[in-house]
Amino acid sequence: MSSLYVTTTDGLRLAVTDFGSSGDTRPTLVCVHGYPDNSSVWLPLVRILGGELRIVTYDVRGHGSSQAPATRDGYLIEQLNADLEAVIDAVSPSAPVHLLAHDWGSTQTWEAVAGNVPSERIASFTSISGPSLDQAGAWLRTPGRTARGVLQRLKQGVESTYIGFFQAPLLPELAWRSGVLDRIVGGSSVDRTQADRINGLELYRANAIARMGRPQPRPVHVPVQVIAPIGDAYVSRALAAEAPKPYVADLTVHEVRGSHWVVADHPERIAPLVRDFVAAHE
Repeated sequence: MSSLYVTTTDGLRLAVTDFGSSGDTRPTLVCVHGYPDNSSVWLPLVRILGGELRIVTYDVRGHGSSQAPATRDGYLIEQLNADLEAVIDAVSPSAPVHLLAHDWGSTQTWEAVAGNVPSERIASFTSISGPSLDQAGAWLRTPGRTARGVLQRLKQGVESTYIGFFQAPLLPELAWRSGVLDRIVGGSSVDRTQADRINGLELYRANAIARMGRPQPRPVHVPVQVIAPIGDAYVSRALAAEAPKPYVADLTVHEVRGSHWVVADHPERIAPLVRDFVAAHE
């Protein structure tokens, strides 16, 4: 295992951990955490798959041991994708990598695999509980052809109200500092810091309303696996499975038992799916 820092295109330093070894020839799996987490969310999965895959994790800007940008524009998805590309180039300069992402990590990575990072650098993408903002915006605007479809969209709209709350000035920060949001959000097994909670709000403020309000989903040519926890309180199975269908040429969907934080709480349910998908696309 080794730790390194990668410099971003705007001069920040990202903390990266390579759980492989010198000269490691195993498939490389780069993991992108979500909000309000940091890269420690992946440690339970590393313990299971670390003997089979070369796993690389990093703290997204503003989280963990990575530096935070000075302005909101520093959290735009285009910059987040440039960060991911810089990490890929640093850890695997001559071979494509497999991507695994959760929550907001998945949301930003959807844009990476839609062309923001060259497709030849990516062998596969596994997404857990984090839809593309553009795909989600388009899906929510598509009228359900059945009563069930209409109810699915209404239900997802209710489950996504937290995005609107995160846009408010000061209130989300106060809710985190008071402990109220910790009790609501869940994922108590994750080792979060107050900076993770506060800085990460800018991810939503910089991107969510603009992209979902004017969705422009693009085709994805990278093989994609969507893992949908059936107990997810924030991303419905319908959104996770249906929103990508018109845009992804090679899409696989699996349901698993668990909550939104299944990656930390039950990594044994995630590991076999990741292992098999990586093997199928090596």
